[in-house]
Amino acid sequence: MSYCLHSESHLDTGPIYVRENGKLHVVNQGAGGIQNVTPKTRPFRLFSRGFSVELCMNREDDRARRQRTDHFIFTYTKEGNLRYSAKSLFSLVLGYISDNVDHIDSLIGFPEQIAEKLFSAAEARQKFTEPVTGLRALQKFTEAYGNLVLCSLCLRNRYLVISEKLEEIKSFRELTCLDLSCCKLGDEHELLEHLTKEALSSVKRLLLKDNSLSDAGLRRMTAPVRVLKKGLENLLVLDLSCNPKITDVGIGYLLSFKKLNCLDISGTGLKDVNAVIKRLQMQIGLVHSKVPLKEFDHSNCKTEGWAEQTVLQWEQAVMEAIKPQDNLRSRTAALRFYGKTRRIEEVVTCKLVEAETKASGNLQFYKEKVQNCHLPLKKEVAGSHELKNNKKRALAEQERERTSKQKHLCLTVEDWDLLNTY
Repeated sequence: MSYCLHSESHLDTGPIYVRENGKLHVVNQGAGGIQNVTPKTRPFRLFSRGFSVELCMNREDDRARRQRTDHFIFTYTKEGNLRYSAKSLFSLVLGYISDNVDHIDSLIGFPEQIAEKLFSAAEARQKFTEPVTGLRALQKFTEAYGNLVLCSLCLRNRYLVISEKLEEIKSFRELTCLDLSCCKLGDEHELLEHLTKEALSSVKRLLLKDNSLSDAGLRRMTAPVRVLKKGLENLLVLDLSCNPKITDVGIGYLLSFKKLNCLDISGTGLKDVNAVIKRLQMQIGLVHSKVPLKEFDHSNCKTEGWAEQTVLQWEQAVMEAIKPQDNLRSRTAALRFYGKTRRIEEVVTCKLVEAETKASGNLQFYKEKVQNCHLPLKKEVAGSHELKNNKKRALAEQERERTSKQKHLCLTVEDWDLLNTY
């Protein structure tokens, strides 16, 4: 606090008193004489007339004052009066830890109920959207709580979110459902390689529709299951539709998924469809469905878990980052007005791809033993007892052939190269 004092002018000395013969006289400066007048009593002043005060507060004091207000909850009464009450110590500590959540060493063994509240508090402060500290904080939760943080993740047609938050997505563990449809990832994408790790061995439903996959991608994805009996060994539902580069050779790699109940290979580049249908039926017991199955309508797959709002925050951040590109529409309109052409690459949406698959045909498969795999095919199952008996005989013969082949199994050089990468 600083004080600025402004005194009166030094020339204005005020009245002058002179004592003469025991009496007090006033000297009149203008006339130069002395008057015998009793002086008027002046009011008492603590400061002079020109005194002023200037109050200066530092910014640090401002921050301290704001932090103090965070300790209170302000509400209004029925009469309209402002009322405040102090927050609980638990909420104060929770807010402090959520502000510094990236500095936590470990959450292993910490109670799940309090951890969920801590995650929600950090999520409300958008701590998981920060580039470096957000990833470090998210990893602490996924290491300790696994599928509680996220058990199902839907990234359908969100390739921008995958490219921006790839490391954060890879930090999720023990997912049971993963939807990566219409993302155009390709065979060499880092996320597809991450699918073969132990962290995602719990995935039971995997949707890879329209991802530009080929036989090489399926070979790499199934290598741990075929050779090491690890990776996606618990897979129940697999969607590989709208990948025209997948041929009959790639379907052979899928035979290693012994627990597979539902498969969709519509819109792929199969040459001999009948041979593939017989092969799937004889070796892993999948029957061709004439009716679309409900497992592949993408309505059941949703993002579920503590981090549901976090994924939405990532998507909103990506959308805000690409908003300035909307101004290019006026530019293209001007080019059209002046007769100039501009090269526009149209993005094929999932709706167009679905229309193409419907036109090409439905290649969805299911296991008859699983009653809840699909609903509309119960009528067809009633008349298939003879097929079951034939299937059992064929499966017995196939198992004999497999056991004889496994004794003399020899890995190729390409398979050894894949194994060395794990």
